[in-house]
Amino acid sequence: MMATFNPVTPELLEKLRNVIGDKYVKTDEDYLTAYQTDEEGNSIYFRKPEVVVFPGSTEEVAAIVKLANEYLVPLTPRSAGSGVACGAIPIYHGIVVELERMNKILKFDADNMYATCQTGVLTGDLQAEARKHNLLYAGDPSSAESCQIGGNVANNAGGNKAVKYGTTRHQIYSLKVVTPTGDIVTLGARLQKCSTGLCLEQLLAGSEGILGIITEVTVKLRPLPPYSFNMVCVFKSDEEAFALPNKILKAGIDPTSIEFMDNEALQLTCKFLDMKMPHVDDGCDYVIVTVESFNEEDSDRKMEQLCDLAEANGSIDEFEADARIWKLRKQFAEAARSVDKMFQTEDFVVPLDKIPDITKQLPELRRKYDLYCVTVAHIGDGNIHVLPLNDKGLSPEEWFNKIKAFHHDLFPRVYALGGKMSGEHGIGFKKLEEFEACTPEGELKMIRAIKKALDPNDIMNPGKLVNVG
Repeated sequence: MMATFNPVTPELLEKLRNVIGDKYVKTDEDYLTAYQTDEEGNSIYFRKPEVVVFPGSTEEVAAIVKLANEYLVPLTPRSAGSGVACGAIPIYHGIVVELERMNKILKFDADNMYATCQTGVLTGDLQAEARKHNLLYAGDPSSAESCQIGGNVANNAGGNKAVKYGTTRHQIYSLKVVTPTGDIVTLGARLQKCSTGLCLEQLLAGSEGILGIITEVTVKLRPLPPYSFNMVCVFKSDEEAFALPNKILKAGIDPTSIEFMDNEALQLTCKFLDMKMPHVDDGCDYVIVTVESFNEEDSDRKMEQLCDLAEANGSIDEFEADARIWKLRKQFAEAARSVDKMFQTEDFVVPLDKIPDITKQLPELRRKYDLYCVTVAHIGDGNIHVLPLNDKGLSPEEWFNKIKAFHHDLFPRVYALGGKMSGEHGIGFKKLEEFEACTPEGELKMIRAIKKALDPNDIMNPGKLVNVG
């Protein structure tokens, strides 16, 4: 059901200027065009906002939200715009609330191992600050150098260290949030455990901006392990590679990450980066395992144990990963984008023991929908990134229809195995229809009821995750 909102009026624009200053209220065509999309490349999804605002404080955000309610104008919160599910696209136009000015680490307490950040702090900057103090911020999405902490929380970003440390929601103590009606609230607390009331900070984590605008995040920091190794295990078949994660976990090796790149992904990225890497031309896959430790002997023992496990599982070679390996892994999305800007990023997740079951079905789906796909994965937590690439140059409409048909076939198979359609990228607008089709009605009713209760005018990022009806 389409929501009905009012347009942005000159009167509202003037009130916005009074709140945050004329220079931070943008209606120029260049700005409106720049904010019509996030990382989505298919123009069929693009929507121009009517105005882009750049608040500098929580209080300014709250004032903007109250005006949006008063004038019944939709709001789209935006951090870095690095998402791939159309979560930061202003589906109903209205106001884009760009949070990049709120980019300060407000407090960094190395002794007590926590930091309080404004929403626009780059994840990579927080990681770098932690390393200066021999500490670790464990949230580590592949886009860490360009994504922002508020967006990480809103989408519950995962990334390379999730096997050991969990996703972004596992890194947070508390949040400062502007509610959809403009109240300022602090949710959660800097506690190791709490059974007082509802766990509302966790409700906001992964809510994709539909329940409020996150303006400050207090995160956990951890001791930085002094010893670590990164090992590449080379496999001739996907099946052998996918059997390795459970064996590593059962052996007590306690990996930080287990990453997978299939041969097509390796060839694509090596070509994009003009690199030559071992065994890629032989048609092999890579499994990249990272293990951290506080004890050198323990680290050496686990490296030897890992190599033995990999060889017993069919690995034809193991070698220590250098900077080139992580460049391959982190530049993979850009390599895919070089084929066509409309590339599709799937991020479904299944139980570890079901990875072979779903991946065995992918060749059939590729043939059925005539798709060229490459695959990378966080196989240590069952999060599979299959990327269909528009290598045939289909039009936006043709590509949209092909991907929709692929989704309607793929996701029921994922759910039949106990999986979900998103492990870290979220639903946004792009997979809203598929989410509603695959999610039990009782669960949808709960989500809609929460949304309606907190956002009675449905102004907060409408058209994302669920339709309230």
